[in-house]
Amino acid sequence: MLNELNLNAADLTSSVGNTTISNGTFAVCTLVSLVIGAVIAFAFCYKQNKSKNFLTTLALLPVIVQVVIMLVNGNLGTGVAVAGAFSLVRFRSMQGNAKDILAIFLAMAVGLATGTNSLKLAVILTLIVCALNIAYLYIPFIENDTSEKELTITIPESLDYSDVFDDIFRKFTTNATLDQVKTTNMGSLFKLKYNVTLKKGASEKAFIDELRVRNGNLEILCSRKMANADRL
Repeated sequence: MLNELNLNAADLTSSVGNTTISNGTFAVCTLVSLVIGAVIAFAFCYKQNKSKNFLTTLALLPVIVQVVIMLVNGNLGTGVAVAGAFSLVRFRSMQGNAKDILAIFLAMAVGLATGTNSLKLAVILTLIVCALNIAYLYIPFIENDTSEKELTITIPESLDYSDVFDDIFRKFTTNATLDQVKTTNMGSLFKLKYNVTLKKGASEKAFIDELRVRNGNLEILCSRKMANADRL
């Protein structure tokens, strides 16, 4: 019994299944996870408006996943219990985008690699993905399509919204789709939501001015369309 206590005191992580992880291995894997986490946080927050909370999450997520993998290594029962615990976790935060998901998955993949002592794989994966992420920021032809807009128009209930703006849309847009109709102001007004694509060289101000004349100068909102791939 005394020998077993001495063994557990000597190792931060005792035998899990048939695998024993020494203090040295644990320390090296933890150091690599922390360094790689800092690199990932820098690469995905470089020249982007990210919160400090997101940066901290990317920096510390690899080491947390690493410790979890070390604990469940070779033990099916513990693995099932940890999976059940993680299934209760929900991310309750502001909307992010597809790149945020990529960063989180990269941090988790690195944690999985360091947790199984695949340190070279973790380093190589991080360097490749982070380098490409920064490189893509400087590729000029990857830009958002600024011609696609979300248009919200308020009209009085006396107007027939089915075709009231068709001639204006033909003049200024290549495509206009009515996606939503909503009543407001006790039913005296309609709010129409369109997805439109402006023609090349079309003036957005002239487009809105003609819509204002048609809807009696009621509220009009024109904003950039968010692609589904950009939403988290």
